[in-house]
Parts: sequence; structure tokens; C-alpha cells
Amino acid sequence: MRIPASTDKILSMTPSLTKLHKFFQLEAERKFDNRAVLGGLENLLDSWEPEARADQVDESLLKVIGARLKDYNRLSPEGRAEALDGLWSRIQREAGLDGNIKKPNASKPKQETAKAAAPKKAAQSPPPSTKKKVISNKPADGPAAALDAAVTVLDGVGPKNAERLQKLGIESLRDLLYHFPRRHDDYTQLLPISKLKYGEEVTVIGSVQSKTVRPAGKGKAKIAELVVDDGTAAMRITWFNQPWIIKNLNEGDKIVLSGRIDQYLGRLTMNNPELEMLDAEQLHTNRIVPVYPLTEKIGQRWLRSIMSKVVQYWAPRVRDSLPEGIIKSAELFPLHHALLQAHFPDSFEDLEMAQHRLAFDELFLMQLAVLQQKNAWEGIEARSFAPSKEWVSTQLQRLPYTLTKAQARTLQDLQSDLASGRPMNRLLQGDVGSGKTVVAALAMATVANEGAQAAIMAPTSILAEQHYGNLLSLLSSEDGPLAENEISLIIGATPAAEKRKILSGLKNGEIKVVVGTHTLIEDPVLFSELELVVIDEQHRFGVQQRAALRAKGDNPHLLVMTATPIPRSLALTLYGDLDLSVIDELPPGRKDVGTHILFPRERERAYSLIRKQAENGKQAFIIYPLVAESEKSDAKAAVEEHKRLQDEIFPDLEILLMHGRLSADEKESTMARFRDGEAQVMVSTSVIEVGVDVPNATVMLIEGANRFGLSQLHQFRGRVGRNSEQSYCILLPENDDAAENERLKAMVETNDGFLLAERDLEQRGPGDFIGTQQSGFDHLHLANLADARLIDKARRHAKDLLSTDPELGLPEHKALGLTLKNYWNSGKGDLS
Repeated sequence: MRIPASTDKILSMTPSLTKLHKFFQLEAERKFDNRAVLGGLENLLDSWEPEARADQVDESLLKVIGARLKDYNRLSPEGRAEALDGLWSRIQREAGLDGNIKKPNASKPKQETAKAAAPKKAAQSPPPSTKKKVISNKPADGPAAALDAAVTVLDGVGPKNAERLQKLGIESLRDLLYHFPRRHDDYTQLLPISKLKYGEEVTVIGSVQSKTVRPAGKGKAKIAELVVDDGTAAMRITWFNQPWIIKNLNEGDKIVLSGRIDQYLGRLTMNNPELEMLDAEQLHTNRIVPVYPLTEKIGQRWLRSIMSKVVQYWAPRVRDSLPEGIIKSAELFPLHHALLQAHFPDSFEDLEMAQHRLAFDELFLMQLAVLQQKNAWEGIEARSFAPSKEWVSTQLQRLPYTLTKAQARTLQDLQSDLASGRPMNRLLQGDVGSGKTVVAALAMATVANEGAQAAIMAPTSILAEQHYGNLLSLLSSEDGPLAENEISLIIGATPAAEKRKILSGLKNGEIKVVVGTHTLIEDPVLFSELELVVIDEQHRFGVQQRAALRAKGDNPHLLVMTATPIPRSLALTLYGDLDLSVIDELPPGRKDVGTHILFPRERERAYSLIRKQAENGKQAFIIYPLVAESEKSDAKAAVEEHKRLQDEIFPDLEILLMHGRLSADEKESTMARFRDGEAQVMVSTSVIEVGVDVPNATVMLIEGANRFGLSQLHQFRGRVGRNSEQSYCILLPENDDAAENERLKAMVETNDGFLLAERDLEQRGPGDFIGTQQSGFDHLHLANLADARLIDKARRHAKDLLSTDPELGLPEHKALGLTLKNYWNSGKGDLS
């Protein structure tokens, strides 16, 4: 296949045909691998055909081109070569060029065909100018850019650099456009050399007085040196082992230098600054300079130059899918202007506004996704359950305690949902020990009271057993709403004969409430009338697992529970499609866990507390940050410390060991032994189960406490204090300095898990709150999930838009609808 290289005659064709030639040429260079455009040449048609019609390309030719490109992916490389060869010949004839252009031989070395300039020139910025650019708020005229083109269409980006960029997640021009700087350095402060001070980050303009290159010691390394004068003073500038930097400079040349002022032998100097000629477009100096995330063999100057070409040319051609009304009402930058300013801002105010617009887009799209999901769920009918007030009152009187105000409020939420005629879709979050289970149990009793079934799925067998015991106690006592044989437990260890009996009882409806692990979603489990699904510690289950259990019924009500306090801003995003109930108070009589920071030298005080509690029949946890000792870390490790504690510190106590290298069965067995009182001390890493109830445990000692986040520390603390007796959490940092850690101080100041969660979100981001199965968050470039104000703003505008156009079918919302569809198809829409 021989596609002609760029010539004046080809470049004189219409812009759309010139563009087509560029991609054909690139495809030939790539040996017809169908990668000149991401997703294949067929993907070029959506953006290219409108351009071609605007250029008045004949419709018959458009049909031929469309047909050939749509079949292109089905062809072999040889067939693709023939198809493009024939197609290009026809294009030449209709353009009056046939016979006038010599086609290069595709069998020649690649560097010859690579001389084709057209695909490389397309993304270059306009000619350099010394004048400051004025960026219009109106997008550039002309067709939208083919942003799915591979980065190799750019000058200076060959296969090797493309491979390196791929490590940064960059494959296309669009990826480059959305590869935002990690920070911006301010080099706009021009100062005369005579006014410079040590340590300042500045920009200096001066004339070259002299230049030298000299050896740096005995090796081959060299030091390039300039003396620069600006009329107020002179200063020495040096670069280590970069002699090429000053190679083309001459005495008297005007240059711009940006960097940090250092000092050598009492004189101010500048080492390894950025340098540009004064008459060049200043990209690296005398401005607010972007600093990009890098990877091996990708330099900052090189990437910054590439980014400048892409941003200046393509950003003004990006189509803004956000409706004009929202842009105005939300007071946002137009998208093309935001992209320009996010990379190369004119001021820090413009940078802030640009980042605000782009972060809004990310959150707005997520809110549209979850709200559409919520609307779809609310449009479904479900069985209504509305028990009499007398029945509800009877169940509340049966309880061994009075519900807290938060529990009563949450129960009312659940009853309203169950009676609404649409499926409940609610998240119930409450701190450890807040009493979520009793509220869920009353909801399950409500469903079972009318002959339907309820299922609760827990992530581990030990948690499932714990729920089973609680439900038996709450619902099947002498005057309870259910008989004992109407509540069952099914886990992996359930004997085969008993499992068959349970499966039969679920299928014929005799069993009203079942507790289980992921065993519940397996094929043999069939229900007669499943109307309520409860998921405990829901972040431990993937979207598919939750959907599989829900599919066992006909639009059943759904309640998901978590003991991890989630900040409101994150809950609105992570679980935006769910209604939210929060139990934010502990039952009366429950005491706050006394939390104290000890210095490492005070460790014996913690051991004395454990001994005293053990003598009184109580138990203790000791948490370590590592499983085994490592040469790379000074942190204490569970395996070695378990042996030391057993042999030297507590030889008279039984100490169990728990860590992530144990099998699931071993971990559950160990936890069950500790729960049943077979040992006084549990040594563990962070794998200790959330939600496992050991009421007899009164001490939580956390070694290397400074290594854990607030949410983890709070979860550890929640393993004790599960009864009315005073419990203790002892934080032991690795060294005295770490005792000043802000997270540890926060733990001492409050037992409020929601307040700590807010602080943790601010300090560490959303990672601690999001299970590995959650999607949609890895692709956030600029949005901060701790920014409650922006999340509220995005959600408010998303709600307003969907209230007027729920399907985004209006002409002005078509582009946004397509963007949202791509968001779902990419898997980023499956949030909760």
C-alpha cells in the first residue's frame, strides 16, 4: 500500500480530505494495525463526516469512504492496504490529482514514510509570538478536533515516547488534554538582580556577558556557566552536566531565567534554572509554569512543550456538552477556556476558576449518573408493607431497651419506604455499637409478618453467625413475631443435609428470614417471595454481588448498612442514588472509650493495663502495622511480637495471632475462639474484622499508631467498649516525635466517628471509605470529594436538569446525554 506523502497539492485540498490523508498516511506507517485512531479508523467517521459536508465533499464519495472504513477492522493488513489504496485513488481522481503524485513504496524503511508532515503538523500551536495571548471566551470556529487520534500524530512523539506516555495513562490527544499539572510554579515575579534574595523563586531577564564549559572534577561531567547582567548587577548561572543548554548562546543575547536563588562563597547564584530566549514564546519562564506528573525518560520541558501544542490548538476545538444555561447559572468558565487556563493560566485566579469548572464537570456527570439510577429505581413498583400502629408498638415494647432518637427516626424512614409502593433503596450508616441491627431486624419482621421473606448478607461467616444470634434473640423469643424455625443461617460450613432443608424452606416459603454470606447468591438458593434484601458492611461486596441477591426477588426492597462513618459529601457522591439514614448516637449507658497517647518508653504502662483487665476476666487486642519484620521498615510486626509477648511479657496468658496471610477459615476460627473467651489477648494486623462483637474486650492497644489513618484507628477503637464497662484505647506511636501526630490528637479529642471521618477525608482523600469494587473514582482528575460545597452545587444542578428533561432527550441536551452514556459504558457509572 502506498499512501502519498504530504505535498503542496494534497495540502491544497479541502481541510477534511487533508485530515483524512493524514490518518491514512499514519495508518500506512503503522503497517495497517488500525490504531491510527483509538478504537479504529471507523471511529474517525463521527467527527470527520460533518467536517467533510461543511467542505462540500460529494455525498457519493462520503458514502464510499464511510462504507470502506466501517468494514476496515474486518480486513487483514493486506486487505486494509488494498482498501485504502483504492479509496485514496478515488479521492485523488475526484480532487483532480490523479497521476500527479508519486506514492511512496510502503516496503521502504519507516523513516522515509515518516517524513509525511501533515499528521504531525495538525496539533502544532500557532507561530510563536512575543505578545501576550488574549484567550476568547468563544470556541474556535471550524470542526471539532479528532481527539481520539493517537499521540503519535504529534511532532516529536514516536513509538518510544508513545510507549512511555502510556505509563501515564496517555494514549490519545484527549488523554493529553486531560493530563493536568500536579502544581503550578509562579515565575511571574520579575526582579532586578541587585534586589534578589537567597531562597526566592524568581524570573530574571538579562544579557549574556560570558559563557564557559569546564570539567566538574576528574570525571567526564561538565559544568556549563553563564555570567548574566541586567544593568543593576551581574550573576553567575550554572548547569551541571548540561553543556548543550548554552551551546547556541552568544555574548549580548537577551535571555529569560527562572529558578531558585542559591548562594556560593557568599555570592548569589542560580543553579539549573529554566532558560529561554527573550524573543521566544515563553513557556518555561516568566509565567505561571505548569509542572506535570512524569514517568521514566519523560522530561518536564519536553512534556510541557508537547502539552502547549496540544492545548493551544485543540482546547478551543473541544465541544462543550454542558448546556449553556448551566454554564451561566453555575457561573462557570466555558470548557475550552477552562482547559487552556488549567494548563497555562494567565493568573492564579484564572487557574482556580478553570479547576472549578473541570471539577464541577466530573462531579456533575457522577451526580447525573446516580440520580438517573435513583429515578429509574423509584419508577419501579414494589410490594407495600404497612403494619398497624398496634403491631409496631407491640414490637417496640418487646425490646429489652428503648430505641434512641436516632434509631426511632431511622425506623420511621424504613417504614415509610416499605409502605411507599416503590422499592426501598436506602443506606443506613451508624458508628460501631449504634444499634443498626435492631432497626434492620424490625424491618425484616415487618416484611415477614405479612408472609414475605427477608435476607441479610454479611461478608464473613462469623459476622453472619453474629447476626443470626441477634435475630433469634430479637425476633423469636417467647412472644416474638417469628418462630425459631422461621429464621435460618446458611454459610459455607453449613452441613449438606441442613443446607438442603434450608433451601427447601426458602423455596416453599416456610423460612421467613435467612442470614448468610455470599452463599446466598449461589444458584441453588431460591426464594418463594423475597421482598427485603439487607446487605451488611456493603463496601465488602461488589456491584454484581449485590445485584445477584436482589435478582432473587421481584424488585425487592434494599437496605445497605455500613459501620464506617462516611462524610456527607462523600455519601452524596459514593451513594448518591440511595436515600440516607444515619444513626449518630450511642445507646444510653454506653461509655466513651478512654483514648490515650503513650510515648514508646511508656509501653509497660499499657502492658500493666492489659494484665489488670485480664485478671478481672477481660480481654485485649494488640494491633501491629506489619505481619512480619522487614529490612525496609522499623515498624513492629505481629508475628515476631506475638512470640515476644507470649514468651516474655504475658507467659501466663493465652495469646492468639491473626494476620492477612492466614486463610479465611483460619481467620474466622481464630476470631471465633477469641470471641468465645478461649484467649485473653488477640495480636493482629489491620485485618481484624469490622463489626465482630466481643463485648468482653476492654483494651485496644495500637502499636505504630501513627501509621494508620483516622478511619482505621476509629474502627480499631470500635472493637472495644461494646458493653457498659469502661474500655480503653492506647495509641503507641513509633517514636516521640510521632506522638505529636494530628491524627492521634484527634482520636483523643473525640469519639465521634463522623467528625473523624470528615477530618480523614480532608487529610487522606476518599481511599479509606471506598471498597475496591467501587468504580468511577479512579478517573477523577480535579474533583475533591471532600468539597461538600461543590458536590452540593453539582447535585443541585443535576437535579434541576433531570426534573425538566429526565432522559436528556431535548436537542440542547443531546451532547450531554451522549457523554453520560459513554460514562456508563466505561463502567464509571456503577457507584453503589
